[in-house]
Amino acid sequence: MNNNKSVGVRFIEPAGSLPKRKEIRLKNYDYKSNGYYFITICTYRGKPYIKKYEEMIDKILLSLPERFSGLKIDWYILMPTHLHMIFVFNETKKYLSEIIRTFKALVTRNTKMKFWQRNYYEHVIRNENALLKIREYIQNNPLVERIKLEEFYKDGSDESDPYKK
Repeated sequence: MNNNKSVGVRFIEPAGSLPKRKEIRLKNYDYKSNGYYFITICTYRGKPYIKKYEEMIDKILLSLPERFSGLKIDWYILMPTHLHMIFVFNETKKYLSEIIRTFKALVTRNTKMKFWQRNYYEHVIRNENALLKIREYIQNNPLVERIKLEEFYKDGSDESDPYKK
């Protein structure tokens, strides 16, 4: 009897055919450059973990400038499933990714659970008008669905756009 059914056998695609992850960082950009960075970090699978650990997360976040010289926290808000923050770099010796990795690791260690989504979102803030609008967005985030960063630069006055390179 030959029923041609394979039990327990999986076909594995060759490495070259796997979907490629979307590149979310700017190529050739120095992520320890002086300036303002807007960051969003989401909880693992969008679970509302932050409310339960809000005080601890707040304490860890506010301790980052002590750990990383040249780092300042300009603005932030903790939401149930994510947090938004603006970092200011001034002669910071570490890359943005190292600072975020440290923050996420400290929170994870203190909660003893898979707390954060794998990556994070960042945006290099290029002018004061955008900075003011992003601060306003963060402040009003509980009321706003989604940020549209490109609208902050509509007047065309920004020639320093690292996203066009």
